[in-house]
Amino acid sequence: MYFVYILQSRKDESLYVGSTENVKQRVAEHNSGKAKYSNSKRPYVLKWFCAFPTKQLALKFEKYLKQGSGFAFARKHLL
Repeated sequence: MYFVYILQSRKDESLYVGSTENVKQRVAEHNSGKAKYSNSKRPYVLKWFCAFPTKQLALKFEKYLKQGSGFAFARKHLL
């Protein structure tokens, strides 16, 4: 299974969208500073995640959530 997840920074309440095979491990990596992009905004809290049967579907949905209409959808329906 592959997962798409949304994290929220406790520092500035910004959102981070990503995908992974192991949500628990990936959140720990974000909070420990191992993830470059999100390092400056930690700590994070997991706000939402969803499982997908294939990596391709997960990546497609992650890309959608990072676009304007997908971002609005996430804020209105997922958070």
